[in-house]
Amino acid sequence: MAEQVTVARPYAQAIFELAQAEGALPRWSEMLGNLVEIVSVSEVWEVINSPHLTRRAIAELLSEVGGERFTAEFKSFIGVLADNRRLTVVPEIAALYARMRADAESRITAEVVAAQELSEAQKAKIADSLSKRLGREVELSCSIDTELLGGAVIRAGDLVIDGSARGKLEKLAATLSS
Repeated sequence: MAEQVTVARPYAQAIFELAQAEGALPRWSEMLGNLVEIVSVSEVWEVINSPHLTRRAIAELLSEVGGERFTAEFKSFIGVLADNRRLTVVPEIAALYARMRADAESRITAEVVAAQELSEAQKAKIADSLSKRLGREVELSCSIDTELLGGAVIRAGDLVIDGSARGKLEKLAATLSS
């Protein structure tokens, strides 16, 4: 995995700089998302790894599938990836690009795993508190894990806040056993 991220990084950086210069960060995000969806289809994955097709044919096929959703520049990018046998790292390129875009736009996505469904007011309060603490616009991604017993666990970048009842019980048990 780390190797794939290392291979993907220069491609993500190059397209990020291009998209930023064009003022087209959202457009490139959309095209990358579409390409990830396309290459994630098992039949397409087999085509990408086929020894029977030329790299150019694979690039043309992906560009054709993308159709009008892809710009000419993006289709050229697909060609570069195909020529360098890097189509297998498209998901990593998209993830790195998304992080670069979020940093450039002072945004961060925070994952909130709660024991029960959060109300809109609770979500707004969490997002506001995180925004003040991190100095960025916060987008929440919420899910439910009933094994937490109560409370929530919040992850935003390197920050982890464990406010779950299970987490508190585990801390108490560790303190008592020391």
